[in-house]
Amino acid sequence: MLQTVWVSSPGSWALQGSNSHRRGKKRCWKCRFVRTIIQHPCRRHAPKRSRRERMLRKIQICLCFCFVSGLLYEISLLSSSVFSYLPVAQHYLTPEQVLNLGKSIIFLETTERLEPPPLVSCSVESAARIYQDRPIILFMRGLTNETALDMNTSYAAFSLLSSMKNVFIFPLQMETIFQETPLLQWYNQVVPEQEKNWVHVSSDASRLALIWKYGGIYMDTDVISIRPIPQRSFLAAQKSRFSSNGIFGFPARHKFVWDCMENFVLKYNGNIWGNQGPFLMTRMLKTLCNLTDFQGTEDHSCQNISFLNPQRFYPIPYPAWGRYYQVWDKSPSFNHSYALHLWNFMNHNRKVVEAGSNTLAEKLYKTYCPTTYEDLIQNAKHRDLPSPEDIE
Repeated sequence: MLQTVWVSSPGSWALQGSNSHRRGKKRCWKCRFVRTIIQHPCRRHAPKRSRRERMLRKIQICLCFCFVSGLLYEISLLSSSVFSYLPVAQHYLTPEQVLNLGKSIIFLETTERLEPPPLVSCSVESAARIYQDRPIILFMRGLTNETALDMNTSYAAFSLLSSMKNVFIFPLQMETIFQETPLLQWYNQVVPEQEKNWVHVSSDASRLALIWKYGGIYMDTDVISIRPIPQRSFLAAQKSRFSSNGIFGFPARHKFVWDCMENFVLKYNGNIWGNQGPFLMTRMLKTLCNLTDFQGTEDHSCQNISFLNPQRFYPIPYPAWGRYYQVWDKSPSFNHSYALHLWNFMNHNRKVVEAGSNTLAEKLYKTYCPTTYEDLIQNAKHRDLPSPEDIE
């Protein structure tokens, strides 16, 4: 039987012994090793066993070796991406277990709503399809406990997203997220009810803390993924010399993200929209290098950070955001883009994707989030069905 044995004597892994035992040094080291693992006495001091006993002992050791090898193999699978393929409602994984893989795609919902609209669902689904080997996490402020979501919930979007094997939905608990970061003191002092842009400011802070602690990629919930992002440390240019914070990626504990959190607190002004968001990223990037205009579709590099061309995520700039909801004679190919930001913040009239409208956004839904699009069609059919009162 295997037993755990602690070896407390100093230098127990060193080959030590008196001169009179030099010839037996190698053999005694083997004895100490075996004795440490299975508490079996050194063979030269043990009574001679029968052939059957020796055979049983060998079989016992082989079985134990196979068991340990199998266990190590399972652990190696977990480190690669097993978590990303486990359904949330069945396995009750914690956020830390998933985030500790270090390559998550993170979305945030900092309002209290519990029914993600189709654009949020499309953003999460498209990421889940493009990054099938990575966990896709949606943190929601409206969730108040650590329990896994019920797939039979009355919220249709929960069922839709939870059915995707690498999608996880967790409560957004800011006080926990801000632990061990410069943002905790700010969070303990700020009064959300008095903040003009709290939904946006709290989101700006949360994304920095999550990426600093665990690494990965943050995306806004109006970003539709169309192909994988090859860079690991990157910021997205919204235009020349100006960085967005709607999508960015870094390894865990990256110094740039820590510096951004410190500047967030130092220069905090919640009354200015974007001061803790894109303006923060831009001013911190400018401390590292001189920003120049983009020429063509090339990317820039700032020390160890890739500053990606506006074509990568913003081929349609914010003044023209409405073009996503228009019919095009010929749809753009977006060959130079990794994802598309649909500028939902600008969508004050609440334009939506309608089945059969043939808009650019509808075509994107069909291609990159077909499950969300199918759900959209089904909902439209239900709305068009006559009510019992109409039949009468």
